[in-house]
Amino acid sequence: MLVRIRSKDGNFRFELNPKDDISRLLSKILQTTVDADPSSITISNQPRGNETPISRLRGLTLQSLGLKHGDLVFVGYKAKSSSAPSDATTDLTSSQTTTSAPQPPHRKWETVQEDPVDTYWRSKDGKIPKGRDSRFCKHGPNGMCDYCMPLEPYDATYQAESSIKHLSFHAYLRKISPKTSSNAAQALPPLSPVSYRVKVPCPSSGHPSWPAGICTACQPSAITLQSQPFRMVDHLEFASQDIVERFLQAWRATGLQRFGWLIGHYEPYDKVPMGIKAVVEAIHEPPQEGELDGLTLGLPWEDEPRIRELAKSATTPLTIVGYIFTDLEPTAEDRTKNVYKRHSQSFFVSSLEAIFAAAIQNSNLTSSQSSPTGHFGSRMVTAILTATEDGQVDISAYQVSEQACAMVDADMIEASVEPGIVRVKEEDRNQDSARYVPDVFYRYKNEYGIEVKKSAKPCFPVEYLLLTVTHGFPQNPSPVFRSTDFSIENRPGLEDQQVESVLSSLDRLGAPLIQESRDLSRRIELAKWLSDWHLIAFLDSTQLMSKDDIRKLLQIVTSPTLTEDPKSLDGLIETEGWQTLMTFTRESAPTRPSTSAPTSNINHDIPQEIFDQIAAEESARGSQTAVRTRTCPHCTFENDHSERDCEVCGLPLG
Repeated sequence: MLVRIRSKDGNFRFELNPKDDISRLLSKILQTTVDADPSSITISNQPRGNETPISRLRGLTLQSLGLKHGDLVFVGYKAKSSSAPSDATTDLTSSQTTTSAPQPPHRKWETVQEDPVDTYWRSKDGKIPKGRDSRFCKHGPNGMCDYCMPLEPYDATYQAESSIKHLSFHAYLRKISPKTSSNAAQALPPLSPVSYRVKVPCPSSGHPSWPAGICTACQPSAITLQSQPFRMVDHLEFASQDIVERFLQAWRATGLQRFGWLIGHYEPYDKVPMGIKAVVEAIHEPPQEGELDGLTLGLPWEDEPRIRELAKSATTPLTIVGYIFTDLEPTAEDRTKNVYKRHSQSFFVSSLEAIFAAAIQNSNLTSSQSSPTGHFGSRMVTAILTATEDGQVDISAYQVSEQACAMVDADMIEASVEPGIVRVKEEDRNQDSARYVPDVFYRYKNEYGIEVKKSAKPCFPVEYLLLTVTHGFPQNPSPVFRSTDFSIENRPGLEDQQVESVLSSLDRLGAPLIQESRDLSRRIELAKWLSDWHLIAFLDSTQLMSKDDIRKLLQIVTSPTLTEDPKSLDGLIETEGWQTLMTFTRESAPTRPSTSAPTSNINHDIPQEIFDQIAAEESARGSQTAVRTRTCPHCTFENDHSERDCEVCGLPLG
C-alpha cells in the first residue's frame, strides 16, 4: 500500500506492506529527515493535534493502527542534541535481533477506567434492526438483503426520520473510527480534545514562547463555529417527580432562586442509537445566597470531595451528573403563573450561564479510551427550571459544545449585557495575562436564504454554543432513595438539619427495639425513612457513625430489595455506629408517664394498697387469667390478651 508522509522536510511517499511493523515506517521517516532525534518523532492523522510519539507504538503493525492505502501521515520531530545514538532508534530498528523485545510503553488511553455505560456500548455493535420488508424482500425468513439489513447507528436517514438532532457519543465514535483495522483497540484514538491555546513552548523551537513570539506552528487556527454533530448525554431523567418538587419547595416558600447539584448515574438510553441518559436520584444543595433574579454560589465547592466519596458507596455507584437551578418569576396579574422569558425570540441560555456551564464541563471531563489524553468531553448536564408559555414550571436541559469549552479554557469569550449574545475578548500580549484570540467566524442564512459567513468579533449569538438534551420522568418510578422527607441542607431559617430531630424520629419509629421486633410494617417504615439522601449526607457530617458504618448504611438503604426482605436491616443493626446512635436515641427520648405496676422495677413510690388491689382482682379471675392475659416481657405486668402494647410501660408485648 502507498503511505504518504508530510513533515517540515517536505512530502514523501513510500510503498509499505499493511503487516509491516511500525519500525519500518520509522526507518523510512528517518531517511527523509536531517539530523532528527528518533525519540522525538511523532505521527498524527491531522496537521495539528493528536500527535503520538512513535516510540509508544512499538510492536504494532501499520494495519493495526488503521493505516490504509493513500493515507497521509503528519510527522513532527526535534533535532538531535548530540551525536549519541538514541535508545528509541536502537529499540525500534533492532527489535528483530534482540532475544526478548521490551513491552510497549505506557499509553494513557489504554489504562483509563471508563464509566460502566461506556463499557456496555463498546461491547455492542449498535446496529439498528429493520426487519423483513414483505414488499421488496424476496428471500426466506433467515435471509437478508439491502432492504432489511440492519442500519449503522449513525445512519443519516434514520436520524432525520426519528428527529434525532445529534448523534450519540458512541454512534459518532463508530462513524469516525477506522473500519479496516483488525484490532480497533490498538488503533490510534480517533478523538483529539479541542484546544485554542497557543502551544508553549513552540514545537518548532525557532522563537521565544508566547507572548514574546508566535508562528504558524504554535498559534491556533481560525475558528468557524458550527453545530456539534454529537452530544455526550442524550437524555436527562429524574428518578421521581418528588425530587424536583422537593427542590422547588424552597423557591415557593421564599421566592428566591435555588441551585443544586444532580446526584445520579448513567445508563443506556434506548430512544437513540447507542444513547446515554443521566438518571438523577437526588439534588444536593450547596451553600448559596438566593435572590429574586439570580443567586450567588461559592466555587470551588468545599464539601464536594466528601459528597462525591459518599455517593460512590451506593449499591449503584452515584456521582455528580450535572446541576439544576431555578429562573422563575410570578406574573403581576396572576401569582400562580410565571413569566415566560426563555424562548426563540429571547434566549434559551444566557451567555453568562453558557460560560459557567463550559467551566463546569472543563472541570469534570469524561474518561475515554478514544482520546490520547485519556479524557474527552464532559457529561455534566445543565438543567433549568423555568416557565412555559402558559406560565407553568418545566425543565429545560442543555450542554455546551466542545468549541465553547475550548474558548472558555483559552479565555477568549465573556458574557454580554444582552443575555443572548457572547462577546469575544480582545487580544492581550501582557506577560501576566497573555491572551491570543484567533479569527472567529460563524455561518447563518440571510433574508434570501443564502448561507453567509460572518466574523464573530466582537460578538455572536449564544445558540452557536448550545446542545439541547431531552428530559423526562420514568413511567414506573423506582428511585434509589425512597424518601425525601428529611430537611434539606443549606436552607437556613427554612429547614434546619439537627441531630435532635434525627433522634426524635428514630424514637418515634421504634428504632431502638427494631432488633427484637417482629413487626414487618415497622421495619419497612424505618427502612423507607432511612433511605433519604439528605439524611445520610447529614449523618455523615455529624460523626455519630464511622465512615465505614455510613457506607454500610448507604449500601443497605439503596438496595433494590430494601422493602421486600424483612432482614435487610440486620446488617445495619449489627454495626457499632448504629448501636451508638440507638444509645443517644434512648437517652434523648422523653420520659414516659408512670403508671401502676406489679413489680418494683418500674416505680418504687407506688403504694402497697395498689398492689393488694391488683392481686385481689387477679385472684378473682381464677384460672382464666392464663388464657385472657399476656405477660409483658419488659415489666412483667399482666395485660389483657387483646392488647398489643403494655398498659404500664407502653412497649410492645411481642
